[in-house]
Amino acid sequence: MSYLVLARKYRPRNFTEMVGQQHVVQALTNALTQQRLHHAYLFTGTRGVGKTTVSRILAKSLNCQGVDGQGGITATPCGQCQACRDIDSGRFVDYTELDAASNRGVDEVQSLLEQAVYKPVQGRFKVFMIDEVHMLTNTAFNAMLKTLEEPPEYLKFVLATTDPQKVPVTVLSRCLQFNLRPMAPETVREHLAQVLQAENVVAEPQALRLLAQAARGSMRDALSLTDQAIAFGCGQIEEAAVRQMLGSVDRSYVFRLIDALALGDGRTVIETVDVLRLNGLSAASTLEDMAAVLQRMAVLQAVPGMEGRPTDAEDPDAAETARLAALLPADETQLLYSICLHGRGDLGLAPDEYAALTMVLLRLLAFKPEGGAPEKKTLAQPDRAALTLPPAISAAPTPAPAAVQVSAPAAEPPAPASQEFEEKQALVLTGKAQEAIYLVAEEPLPDAVPSVGFSADPVPALHATQVLPVRTAEGVAAATTAPPQPAPVEPAPAVVAIPVRQTSEPGPRLQPQAGGAGRAAAARFTPTEEGEIWHAAVQQLVASEAITALVRELALQAQLVARDGEHWLLRVERESLNQPTTRERLRGALAAAGHAQRISVELGVVIDSPARRNAALENERQQRAQDIVMNDPFVQTMVREFDARIVPGSIQPL
Repeated sequence: MSYLVLARKYRPRNFTEMVGQQHVVQALTNALTQQRLHHAYLFTGTRGVGKTTVSRILAKSLNCQGVDGQGGITATPCGQCQACRDIDSGRFVDYTELDAASNRGVDEVQSLLEQAVYKPVQGRFKVFMIDEVHMLTNTAFNAMLKTLEEPPEYLKFVLATTDPQKVPVTVLSRCLQFNLRPMAPETVREHLAQVLQAENVVAEPQALRLLAQAARGSMRDALSLTDQAIAFGCGQIEEAAVRQMLGSVDRSYVFRLIDALALGDGRTVIETVDVLRLNGLSAASTLEDMAAVLQRMAVLQAVPGMEGRPTDAEDPDAAETARLAALLPADETQLLYSICLHGRGDLGLAPDEYAALTMVLLRLLAFKPEGGAPEKKTLAQPDRAALTLPPAISAAPTPAPAAVQVSAPAAEPPAPASQEFEEKQALVLTGKAQEAIYLVAEEPLPDAVPSVGFSADPVPALHATQVLPVRTAEGVAAATTAPPQPAPVEPAPAVVAIPVRQTSEPGPRLQPQAGGAGRAAAARFTPTEEGEIWHAAVQQLVASEAITALVRELALQAQLVARDGEHWLLRVERESLNQPTTRERLRGALAAAGHAQRISVELGVVIDSPARRNAALENERQQRAQDIVMNDPFVQTMVREFDARIVPGSIQPL
């Protein structure tokens, strides 16, 4: 006798043997028990999840005669009567299977429907099973609609498809639809263990885990891979042999790569990729396994108590995964996971998949902060103890908003900055910042204080006796139209300003060109005196391709607040753009173009940026184009006499 493959040998013979489809089994069992039978069933799902198997079990349940030949419709077919045996062997006269993939025309469907007028020859019901029904032509669907809607009482339709979206709604509305879901790897692994135990085949648990994951929810694929693994391993299933057969990457390489990326060790990354290349291991499989490990790491980082689950006790890699989760920061884990997912698409575009794998893995190192220490993403809460005021502070003549002055040792006075630059660097003290200052103030404070803007790069220090005004929230809006008024200068000892600000929420991502985001940007655009200069400088850098990627985005979204010789002060809304590497590249491009040798970047509300100017200009051009078309006499005549309409979005400026 020829060998019967595992997928056919262990095909379920009744509903109790079905695995992973309890929702379908329960519905059909209850319907058979209560005799509430529909005339048409539609089973959907991916390959190998049991659509044909459920159809055959349903046919046996409808036509089972029992061991004694006196049985009726039942949810538990006996499997011993003539009808059950014939359906299992594919010889039952009243059970017809039609493969719509190869018989998709109207002639084949009409030939099938011609048999519907005849009553069952041997069984209780005639069952027409049409597999891959979505492959039928439109005419074939139309030919079977009437019979499908009102078939004879002895006829049952069973349709199966892997793509229900291609089935017409007229057919879907006439069927009782059941969706067979992909099976979980744990369910597949447990079933494989039972099958191999019945076959007396020794298998390692980790090997079964690999086979279950490779099946991707299909029990038939899992059994087929198991057949292949048994033949590959000469009657045994071992992890090393299964990995070699599947071409999967050993988890040790994956852990080595993640460990090297966490430590910023580029040499180890390159050496590991070279080992993968020499061993002929798949680059796509490497990224896939890395994504799986990173997903588990992210779960452990978000919910630390998850490492104690029973599933982890069976996984030999659980301890190593937990160690890497504690080693790699959570934000870098998310970034690396995203890079691995998107990097799989780069493998087919590169001339060498291993070169693409190297670039994907090194991408994280390019985004790691310099010096190995992660950059602070939030503004630290000021220490109230550090805000203690010295006793020698003059009282304010009016109860104006207070600022803090802290005495500092006198130093060599630096070169004074321009008055305009100093005034625009003064920050507004609002909300909790003012409240914190009021808490430590023991007496009335002066209404003016020197202040500098927040920036990563050093800015020119203010004169030791220079005092700048503090602008209120109302004054911020007026500053764009009216020139700032100088504050009274009073002699004072050498002081250092404590900058206090409240971080604003980052604004939405702005695009330099027309579109939804561009129109939103234009709505908030307010021209400033420095905006034209900054817009011309950025357009020059973009046209010459001196800045790209994140550097270009920083330039387009930034506002030039003030200029002091070779030092420019910029402002952005999104903190993610204010990165040390990005700032340095922008400064180098500006210096090479002869604009500024030093830049500082602060966070705040942006009202005039190159992106907003570009969006505003594009909107103006669009509006002019629309006005030209709408004012055209021919267009007006067509609209007035023929009720013509201009298609929205069809007017584009030249």
